[in-house]
Amino acid sequence: MLALAQPTPRLPNQYYPDDENVRQYFSAQIRQLSPERSLRAAIGQSPVRKSSVRPIEKPLRKSASTVAGKSMLNAASDYDTSSTVNGDTAKPRALLRSNTDVVRSRQLLPENPDPTEEWEMRHGYDEQYNSTKYLEHLSSTFFMYYTDKRHETGGKPRQQDPNYNSSEWRMRDRLKTVSAALIMCLNIGVDPPDVVKTNPTAKLECWIDPTPVIGTNSKTMEQIGKKLQEQYEGLSIRVRYKQYLDPSVEETQKFCKSLRRNAKDERILFHYNGHGVPMPTPSGEIWVFNRNYTQYIPVSLYDLQIWLGAPSLYVFDCSNAGNIIANFDRFVEKHEEEDAEAKRKDPNLQLPTHGDNIQLAACGKTESLPTNPSLPADLFTCCLTTPIDISLRFFLLNNPLPSEVSLKDVTRIPGRLAERRSPLGELNWIFTAITDTIAWNLLPRAIFKKLFRQDLMVAALFRNFLLSERIMRANGCHPMSVPSLPETHNHPLWQAWDLTIEMVLAQLPAMIAAEDGGPSYEYVHSEFFTDQLTAFEVYLAQGAPNQEAPSQLPIVLQVLLSQVHRLRALILLSRFLDMGAWAVNLALTIGIFPYVLKLLQSAAFELKPVMIFIWARILAVDGACQADLIKDNGYQYFLTMLNPSAQLPVPNQSEHRAMSAFIIAMFCRGFSQGQTVCLSPELIETCISHFQDAENPLLRQWSCLCISMLWADFPEAKWVGIRSQAHQKLCEMAIDPVPEVRAAALHALNNFLGIPDLTAQVAHYEESVASTIMIMTNDGNSMVRRELLVFFSTFVKRYQNRFLVTAFEQLVEEKESLVDTAAKNNWNPQHGSLSRRCSKPGSDDEADFQRVSKGSVQGTMWMHLLILSVDPHPEVAQDAKIIVDYIHEVLLASPLGWRAQPLMIDIVRLSRRAAVSNPPVASRQPSAAPNGRRTPLSGSPGPPALPKNESYLSAGMRRTASMAAAMKRLTFGGSAEDSQPSQTVHVTQHYPGGPKRSRVPEEWSRPPDIHDPESKPKVYIKAKSPKPKGFQKYDPSSAPALPLKSGFFDWSIEVGILVVSRDTLLTAQQYFGEPQMRPNEPDEPGSGDYNKKLWRRSRNEKVLNCTQPLKGLAGTSRWDEPVGYFNNGSQPTKMCFHQFEDHLAIADDRDSICIWDWTNHTRLCRFSNGNPPGSRINEARFINEDDSALLLTGSSDGIVKIFRNYESDKSIELVSAFRALTDHVPSTKNAGLVLDWQQGQGKLLVAGDVKAIRVWNAATEICTNNITARSNSPITSLTHDAVEGSTLIAGYGDGAIRVFDQRLKPSTEMVRVWRKHNQWITNVHMQRGGFRELVSGCRDGEVKLWDLRWKDEVRTIRAVETEGGGGGGATRGGVMRGLSVHEHAPVFAAGSSSHTLNVFHTNGTPLSVLSPTIPST
Repeated sequence: MLALAQPTPRLPNQYYPDDENVRQYFSAQIRQLSPERSLRAAIGQSPVRKSSVRPIEKPLRKSASTVAGKSMLNAASDYDTSSTVNGDTAKPRALLRSNTDVVRSRQLLPENPDPTEEWEMRHGYDEQYNSTKYLEHLSSTFFMYYTDKRHETGGKPRQQDPNYNSSEWRMRDRLKTVSAALIMCLNIGVDPPDVVKTNPTAKLECWIDPTPVIGTNSKTMEQIGKKLQEQYEGLSIRVRYKQYLDPSVEETQKFCKSLRRNAKDERILFHYNGHGVPMPTPSGEIWVFNRNYTQYIPVSLYDLQIWLGAPSLYVFDCSNAGNIIANFDRFVEKHEEEDAEAKRKDPNLQLPTHGDNIQLAACGKTESLPTNPSLPADLFTCCLTTPIDISLRFFLLNNPLPSEVSLKDVTRIPGRLAERRSPLGELNWIFTAITDTIAWNLLPRAIFKKLFRQDLMVAALFRNFLLSERIMRANGCHPMSVPSLPETHNHPLWQAWDLTIEMVLAQLPAMIAAEDGGPSYEYVHSEFFTDQLTAFEVYLAQGAPNQEAPSQLPIVLQVLLSQVHRLRALILLSRFLDMGAWAVNLALTIGIFPYVLKLLQSAAFELKPVMIFIWARILAVDGACQADLIKDNGYQYFLTMLNPSAQLPVPNQSEHRAMSAFIIAMFCRGFSQGQTVCLSPELIETCISHFQDAENPLLRQWSCLCISMLWADFPEAKWVGIRSQAHQKLCEMAIDPVPEVRAAALHALNNFLGIPDLTAQVAHYEESVASTIMIMTNDGNSMVRRELLVFFSTFVKRYQNRFLVTAFEQLVEEKESLVDTAAKNNWNPQHGSLSRRCSKPGSDDEADFQRVSKGSVQGTMWMHLLILSVDPHPEVAQDAKIIVDYIHEVLLASPLGWRAQPLMIDIVRLSRRAAVSNPPVASRQPSAAPNGRRTPLSGSPGPPALPKNESYLSAGMRRTASMAAAMKRLTFGGSAEDSQPSQTVHVTQHYPGGPKRSRVPEEWSRPPDIHDPESKPKVYIKAKSPKPKGFQKYDPSSAPALPLKSGFFDWSIEVGILVVSRDTLLTAQQYFGEPQMRPNEPDEPGSGDYNKKLWRRSRNEKVLNCTQPLKGLAGTSRWDEPVGYFNNGSQPTKMCFHQFEDHLAIADDRDSICIWDWTNHTRLCRFSNGNPPGSRINEARFINEDDSALLLTGSSDGIVKIFRNYESDKSIELVSAFRALTDHVPSTKNAGLVLDWQQGQGKLLVAGDVKAIRVWNAATEICTNNITARSNSPITSLTHDAVEGSTLIAGYGDGAIRVFDQRLKPSTEMVRVWRKHNQWITNVHMQRGGFRELVSGCRDGEVKLWDLRWKDEVRTIRAVETEGGGGGGATRGGVMRGLSVHEHAPVFAAGSSSHTLNVFHTNGTPLSVLSPTIPST
């Protein structure tokens, strides 16, 4: 049962104001705040009148981590909130930095100071707090830790949809139109019987008037046919055209079959002009002539489909053309039915296809062609083949305003269609962009891809068909197509097209005059593309809501053809590609790839940075572009940029080299041709030189991965690397400060293994690499340890026979150790008796058994694998178990199996007997083995090597799922140094418990709770242990397979980071597979995560401001007002309040943690910390409290774990888990693990039953400093200076307190030692606010205040009286069990063994005495 209390507002007389309302206000405020808020947040940051939003940044990434800190945009400084403080509405102001570590100098004095109190800052920190520059530095930027992508994703790539095809944009079934039949049934001079023409009527056919040459129609027909062919050649010059003028039915059949025979499986164009024959029949028949031109002969669609086959493209320019469209598919279905019937009769029969057909028709089923004399008779054909000419004529005819330009003048527009800088060419260029854009916006993606990207002829005709729909509709006809298209005639871009034409025609008189010899005139180019790029930029600024495709994307593609707009278009295109894989797929679908591939041949210096970026984005989404880069040596573009001597027109050249390394790595990945063309000593030397780039971790990471992809299954490249000593340089990256770089180096070294010819030289190289990187087993990042296990699995598979011998020898040693332990312990008969005959396995010649693997790399690696199989991170432990299981299964199937199996059985039996004789306990009482050494079950953080009286398999092997699961009970540690062959571990050495003081009882230097009995609740339900995000449990029924597969490369593609200059792109944190040139969702103003972050910061500031008046109350009031009672269900050992949330974390004496909402008295979550038997939770802390907090726990086995979403049973996740104390030295005292968290510097200070203080860097996730403890006594408490973070204070089991300065060299880093206490230090703590009091307390009840500048204590307070004592406000409690110091207020509380809690002012004034009484219900 837990009870909470808060101060009662009983103030001295001089503190009470006269106004009763003010007293009521203070009383209400106190009751509204939690005791933790009213204490820990009593002194916060005072309001500042004007302040911009302070960015919350992630930990480092400048030179010590691959991910640079993401900051919220400064634009958010305009986001003001109206906060209500003390019930009044304050003036809206910018949000402040809610970091409670910083206290302004004007907050140091209370509002109503006691004249008798000594108010001054301890330790000489007054100057720091009065320094404006120093305070601005502290309040500018602070960091969040364990929130990087590697923690959010667990270092695992996203699961891809199995149906997803990254190369779907490629036209696998690309077709081309190879032949065209141009059928002209005009019969000039003779009108068809069913056609009634107006007078005047439309006459022009292919812009030729056939009427003046009546009687010589053959020549006119040839001219028209030639002109039609020229018009089609303007669309595609590579098609073989054939004119058929007024053909007979026999000729039609003949040339149709000939076209299909020559075209084979390619597409045929069938253009039919039926202006001189009757209209198509209702059944879709078209008309031709007989041989003598005396009759019209119908041709059925059924026959036409047989003659032409498929694929075919039909163009029908005649009245009632809709009848053909309506009946075409009916005959196709009939053909398919007949073919299916024929196939049933003869399965081997080869039949032509009839289904793949595209049709364009000029009008509907009952519509006649326009007869407007101002328009050509073949208006539909003119729209399809000469869109610019007909557009100009259409504009003039429909322009209501007077114009100086006549219909004849439009034919004199200068230039050619292929010259984009000429007026006519610019019109054609803009028309192409507009029609492509209309189709892109209105057509389904599949239809757009088929019609506009599959065949150049089809694309050209359908672009022009969109124009025909507009023009024909204006003249009473509705063109039809198969596949059918939505209405496009009213699209807004047609207005832009009209404006473009108008701007050209406005300049046409001046251009004609200049052409006729008048004054020269310089053509003013259209602003169309500039305006459209601006519109595209507006779209990008809006952030593409709902991933809506931009309407201007085809226009951007067309702009790439222009050198004038190319750079801007590429920059905007890169910003669009930055929005994610969906944007890249859209760009590839629209047809960007051929353009950017061609631009690799460009020597333009200014395009290189943006081209590198675009290609990085493309390859991140679709890595199957390797063959394209070989064409024209496109890969050389990036090899050149990777060289350090290459210059780029941007200041951050190293980031672009990182992109180039990524592109080369993708080019070589699984592509032997790419590896071959890239193989050169220069490339490897270049990558090695980038290892020294301390400012850009991404360049180091991708340089490693570039070498890795070059080495993969390519022995020649590995030998080139050996000659360049690349493997040695990669081994040096094992201590790189960035986890991603360390993992990349391991990825490369894993691919280094496997040279086919395993000579002694090759083995030497590989074993030297393996022995060097074994130190990485102690890495604090689980992703690195998993990548290390991938290397180990490859190494184990390669040297499998040696590992079989190593595993067998380890089993022999395990059994010998257990037998010796059993003999020394003299087990009782009821536990079974052992005879000496089972002390040696096998025959008599094994009595002198010597380990051949002792001192070998394989032996050392096997020990590390056993240790990693009980790693605190589930994924690391699971991977290690797979390797161990694999070796054990192969061992049982090997010739040694008949000896190994009895050994395993004996080990299981002996370990069970040992477990019965010496059951593990979770109490803090030290357990010593008979030989004077403590077993690992005593709760120590872990031995450097296994004692001989214990074994890895003797921890209770239960072969239910995994052999390696037997290690989990015993193996809690082991350092790489202890495992090196050259070192000898003396595990039998006895470490005394510190210098023995005369006349000092040994009991004084023991923990206060050493004699506590283990609690035994009636019902203890073990909670569920949180797993990492995306954790997939290994199926124990499946056989283990080696080597393990690494997902690090795929993950690196998703989260690789780049920084690009604002001059070329934008400055921001950037990812290959994620947005790079805009803030991520949590940092995007207006996003949900961003608003939540702003709300939390505003809430934090409000809490701090509201608690300012409580500073004086906290140190003068009685703390006796109950707030709540909680039934935790188990004995609590550690409690921790969140600084701003209503969260209380309670750890019990086993391995469970409960999260309570203490204001509502409800339990939010309960989960297991996953402690092995014999250990318990020693510490629990909240980190990142200013934003989304994480829960950090430390256990007595040396394990530190960090949890996300700790307040939710459903969404809680394990963020990180590592062994903080890796080389535990046995001690006569049992302090377990003690830690302290430095939020400002991101450091975790860890100590305990070791002779050193470990400093772990949260950003780099490695141990950056080992501070010698200078004592044989265990360290019982740690604290630090929260402002600068360089001062470290440690309390010891012998009563000593030592002060360390981390800035000094190891020989002088201990700057002070106090020995005023005589007993075990219960706690030592330095306030991070207030007056920075340094308070210590020992088990005898003495509390002392210190100043770092003084040799003696500032004040001594008797907080707990020993038996027989009394007075001074202290209660008789015997032993002080706990001491807690408020972070800001001058208050501390001491708990005694008599179950009382004494609350004191730091000046020694007692405030309250609390007892755990439970009110009656």
